[in-house]
Amino acid sequence: MIEQPIFPEYAGANVRAIVPTLLAPNGAADRSWMPAAVREARQVVVLVLDGLGWEQFGDHRDQMPTLATFDGGPITTVAPSTTATALTSITTGLTPGEHGLVGYRMEIGGEILNVLRWATAAGDARRKHEPSRLQPFAPFMGQPVPVVTKADFERTAFTEAHLRGGRLVGWRAASSLAITVGELLRAGEPLIYAYYDGIDKIAHERGFGAYYEAELRSADDVVEQVRAQLIDDAALLVTADHGQVDVGPNDVDLADDVSKLIRNLSGEGRFRWLHARPGAAADVLAAATAVYGDVAWVMSRQELIDGGWFGPVVSPPVAARFGDVALMPHVPISFVDSADSGPYPLVCRHGSLTSAEMLVPMLAYAP
Repeated sequence: MIEQPIFPEYAGANVRAIVPTLLAPNGAADRSWMPAAVREARQVVVLVLDGLGWEQFGDHRDQMPTLATFDGGPITTVAPSTTATALTSITTGLTPGEHGLVGYRMEIGGEILNVLRWATAAGDARRKHEPSRLQPFAPFMGQPVPVVTKADFERTAFTEAHLRGGRLVGWRAASSLAITVGELLRAGEPLIYAYYDGIDKIAHERGFGAYYEAELRSADDVVEQVRAQLIDDAALLVTADHGQVDVGPNDVDLADDVSKLIRNLSGEGRFRWLHARPGAAADVLAAATAVYGDVAWVMSRQELIDGGWFGPVVSPPVAARFGDVALMPHVPISFVDSADSGPYPLVCRHGSLTSAEMLVPMLAYAP
């Protein structure tokens, strides 16, 4: 039986609502959907563990004994369930259709921009596609929230796009993250945003196995170290941007019946956008449905927009960044695009609408 796609609950328990809810004046926002530990907290640390889906956490709770004691449950991430889009929704409090960073790779002015690398086939694109223009909204509702993240990320264009205006406090070793958080708590910061990328990196490269379990234990150590820094009336809220699916070697090249009708590809392996040749959008949808309808949800751009998958509002400039037809697998496969391959084959991937990718934890602790 085919799993039903998980709809992102943008109006409720969704990652995009975390920051606006926590930054709202006392009593001005409903925190009832959040874990009890954060509802009355005066200070909150939001720790994003990149790539920790709810289902993967459930399958490996014994590897994360600290986090397993926290209060809470699953919430939804955004569509597509990918880092660039989800982190921007977390920091800005906006849906993908509003902030406009609508995928790992998206079409801008006829060329494909890799949002995490901020590069096109021609190379670095920071001057041609200014981050502050493509994503013009201030993070953290315009407030100068401290951002505790890897120092390597401080000067990247993607950081400029989704963290511009935040006060970056870089760490070079994961052991420094909690100490920095503790200093900020004692300085009275009401909201602290912290980001850890290890789980996602290991899942991509190694899949679910001994390396993954070792990384979960390391991430749980980070959680424990941050918890140890909490002071009175402070809480720690742990969430993620997406989950993962182990696709292994199951890479699928587009069939000739489909590829002959398209001019470009964007997105990623589990949310692959097909850009039709002029006048061929309907033919691409029909061909892709005929070939892949048994292994993927195949939807047109307009179906996805009308269905609210990117939020209730998608402006025409943002809609132009999508392809004409999306392939979103509900089985463990990935649709190949040689232009978005990296230095090693990816074992785990994400981007689609399955529960393994769309459900993420929202777990909290207060002393």
